Amino acid sequence: MTTTTAPARSSLLRLALRLDAVVTAANGAAYLLAAPLLADLLGLPAGWLRGVGAFLLLFGAGVWAVAARPAPSAVVPVVAANALWATGSLAVAAAGTGGPTTVGTVWIVLQGVVVAGFAALQVAGLRRA
Repeated sequence: MTTTTAPARSSLLRLALRLDAVVTAANGAAYLLAAPLLADLLGLPAGWLRGVGAFLLLFGAGVWAVAARPAPSAVVPVVAANALWATGSLAVAAAGTGGPTTVGTVWIVLQGVVVAGFAALQVAGLRRA
């Protein structure tokens, strides 16, 4: 019978958090740097994209910091924020808030699904840790 060590059990959690941080920060940087181009493609105001981009960069940095020492008391708020973001994304897409194009609506739904996936991986990592 083999046993799993604490570092091995927490590897899924760290991976899920780091992946979340990198993808979130990259998305934020894209929104900030390419807001005018993305505004046309997605049908969303460039100002909204810049604001969301700044938030995502900060959130990504915070998630990266949590990944360094993934205590449950720090991970649970990340999971909750991800669940809220995913739910909000679906609500925004359904309501057509901001007047997104079809591409924009699909993008909003897809990124909501990805964020929900991060939350699910983080919950699985918490259960293993």
